[in-house]
Amino acid sequence: MTTIETDYLIIGGGAVGMAFADTIIAETDAHVTIVDRQAKPGGHWNDAYGFVALHQPSAFYGVNSLPLGENRKDTHGANAGLYELASGAEVSGYYDKVMRQRLLPSGQVTYLPMSEYREDGRVVSLMSGGETQVTVRRKTVDATYNSPTIPANHTPRFVVGEGVQLVPPGELLRLWLKSERPSRFVVLGAGKTAMDAVGWLLAMGTPPDAIQWVKPRESWLINRTCTQPGVEFFDAVFGGQLAQMQAFAEGTSPDDVFARLEAVGMMLRIDPDVTPTMFHYATISAGEVEQLRRVTNVVRKGRVKAITAAAIELDEGSEPAVADALYIDCTASAVEVRAPVPIFQGDRIVPQLVRVPQPCFSAALIAFVEAHYPDDAAKNGLCRTVPFPHDLTSYCTTNIVNLMNQGAWFGDERLGTWIRQSRLDGFGKIAASVDRSDSARVAVLQQMRQMGPLAVQNLMRLASAS
Repeated sequence: MTTIETDYLIIGGGAVGMAFADTIIAETDAHVTIVDRQAKPGGHWNDAYGFVALHQPSAFYGVNSLPLGENRKDTHGANAGLYELASGAEVSGYYDKVMRQRLLPSGQVTYLPMSEYREDGRVVSLMSGGETQVTVRRKTVDATYNSPTIPANHTPRFVVGEGVQLVPPGELLRLWLKSERPSRFVVLGAGKTAMDAVGWLLAMGTPPDAIQWVKPRESWLINRTCTQPGVEFFDAVFGGQLAQMQAFAEGTSPDDVFARLEAVGMMLRIDPDVTPTMFHYATISAGEVEQLRRVTNVVRKGRVKAITAAAIELDEGSEPAVADALYIDCTASAVEVRAPVPIFQGDRIVPQLVRVPQPCFSAALIAFVEAHYPDDAAKNGLCRTVPFPHDLTSYCTTNIVNLMNQGAWFGDERLGTWIRQSRLDGFGKIAASVDRSDSARVAVLQQMRQMGPLAVQNLMRLASAS
């Protein structure tokens, strides 16, 4: 058995583990060991379907020390005029680059791929079965706590009858290999994966009337124009954030909050005649919404219970099966419900979201706090776990904690300075670059700060009432 010593043992080499490692070696002289079951860094990106892409700008994703992409705007397609969105292949290649050009050359990182962590510091190679005993001098970091479920390894939660053709979305890219290709498609699911699948089918020339979309419920969507990193988008970004704070402070119910956000252009929905009941921070452009609206054969009868050659059985009834259709399973959830737990737990760190919806920024900030603050009480005070919303009411709770964290960070000079300099923060630099003689923009920033306490107070009332 091989033995090694390390300061931080990080379990998981995905986005969270990589962001934590990058910041902890930048802020300390600590040695880090990363253990991961995958053969390459990047976690679930290595198994993602081929047409997946980030749905928020590349500028906000990855590790703090190395930009992702070239900070360009797209000139074609539904994202035209907005900052680039890295493809899944680009993200996977980026993490390989981070490992080879940033982490390993530092001399502070040991990487154990194709390996599984067992309790008591044992790491087992998935190839040889050989064991490595790791002595951890400081802390173990569980970067897998919020790992997503992905379509490629998802087991459907419904019965699939004999003769039904059901595939994950990644199989769509292999249709060209088939001697006979389906002429009808049924997309199962209402989340971002399903939107991607429908969008891809349309982009590949599939007629809209050849697509049936089975949605358990509708979702509110963030307008991507309001998430742009360039100063030229100040009015859309900060004007939108001010409108959001006003909606938080003045909304009379969760539904009313979202209606107000839609009215100012921050939120979008695919079907203007159906009020969404779900929100998972999916981000989309107005151009993408326009394309998705071309599919009008939409089934809204709850979740799928079973699919047979004759019918689709759902919570609220059944639907006749589409003859010879290819069913595309987009029902895997990247945001399974998990109970928030304290992030700093003695000799263990469990990274979670401290700002929704930014896992990379959250992991990097947690590493900075670990490096510079004295004890778990102080660290957890700066890093409250933000619960991910699963409906409109829980969105209120999410933003209560988001705003509380934001207030704590900028009340701490050292942490506030780090955030403003972090490339993963995104908006801090835009705010800092505002010319103080620009009275209109300065007023927007001042109003946002003033609205904070009122927003938290009203959100607490809405969450309690619901």
